[in-house]
Amino acid sequence: MEHGLNLFAMKKIQLLLWFVFAGLVLATAQDRQTEGSTAYRSLIPEEKQSLLKNVDMIANTQMGFRNDFNDGDYIGSNFKVEQFRFELKGYIHENIFFRFRHRYTSTFEPQSVDKIIKGVDMAYVRFDLSDKWQLSVGKMCADWGGVEFDLNPIDIYEYSDIIEMADNFLTGAGVYYQANENNGFALQLLDSRTGTFEELYDTVPNVTASKVPLAMVFNWRGKFLDGKFSTIWSYSLFTEAKGMGMNYIALGNQFRSDKLDVAYDFKISFEDLDRTGIISNEIPDDLYNYSVRNTVYRSHWTRVTYKMSQKWHFSLDAFIDCALWKDDADPLKNEDNFRTVYSVVPTVELFPFKDYNLKFFLGYVGRWYNYSDYAKNRPGLNLNDYSTSRIMIGLISPLHIM
Repeated sequence: MEHGLNLFAMKKIQLLLWFVFAGLVLATAQDRQTEGSTAYRSLIPEEKQSLLKNVDMIANTQMGFRNDFNDGDYIGSNFKVEQFRFELKGYIHENIFFRFRHRYTSTFEPQSVDKIIKGVDMAYVRFDLSDKWQLSVGKMCADWGGVEFDLNPIDIYEYSDIIEMADNFLTGAGVYYQANENNGFALQLLDSRTGTFEELYDTVPNVTASKVPLAMVFNWRGKFLDGKFSTIWSYSLFTEAKGMGMNYIALGNQFRSDKLDVAYDFKISFEDLDRTGIISNEIPDDLYNYSVRNTVYRSHWTRVTYKMSQKWHFSLDAFIDCALWKDDADPLKNEDNFRTVYSVVPTVELFPFKDYNLKFFLGYVGRWYNYSDYAKNRPGLNLNDYSTSRIMIGLISPLHIM
């Protein structure tokens, strides 16, 4: 009986302790909730929140459902995020602008030369020195020229070969001069690549890597006919090895009207070493296990956009990519042409919201790869013509978060 009473007393004490503990928890929780709304500092201090008025946060997005074909045979279908580039940009001072953009559909590995991960497109600071002069320092978009490269990447369904294979974002410094309302000039001095010489070219016989691998990019942006016609022209010179480099020219032209936009780019790259790499990648290692010499890549790119209405646009991209190997190291090579690719990209775009930049698209990407007789018949190469295509439906938007 005494044991039962003791057990009962212990249970009462236990129950009392539970009530006391619960009361303390509730009191503490209520106290903290009050503190959280009055005493805790904001993550962004109030005195600095006004800076956000000059800062944009953007999620550049292209995603959709794609159906792939090879030589007309159905390969498969899947949802895919083609582009997702998160961006922060804005003014942190009246004359200091910053821009950071990270591509999440690229590699996250730090690069050997500039030490920043490949997926970071831009991480630079720009100083507005005056109404006409600007100075930029950091990792930035190489100002190649051409309308294709100047467009937001989410508005490109398929890039031409030169742009697709290039290191388009490089670290360095650049100045921009707005000479007048219709003419602007830019000059950049950049690392010529993000990786080492060996990573890009392997060990090339009788070639010594440059100790100062830099690129100089000069760009002119012009406007004519009250802005209806514009140009984005550039010349770039790369140093890659002793006595060897790359010369790249891009001539972009665009005409805009209320109903019709037409753009045309001519791009050509003269490469002492195969920087673009398409030809070297096509040649098996048992023939050449390093980058070949003296290649030329040439591209004709055009886009025509017809605005049927405010909501409905029809667009057609058409481009030709030519790859030439002008070196005579292979005694069996009897021509310079190596490969020509013909591409068409028709799309229909729907803009459902008048006041927001978001569009749905339905499109087709078709590419036809034609090889020269040399590439087809040379023993060890024996490359064959083929085609790829895809049908895609999805959405595109620079989702403006802030």
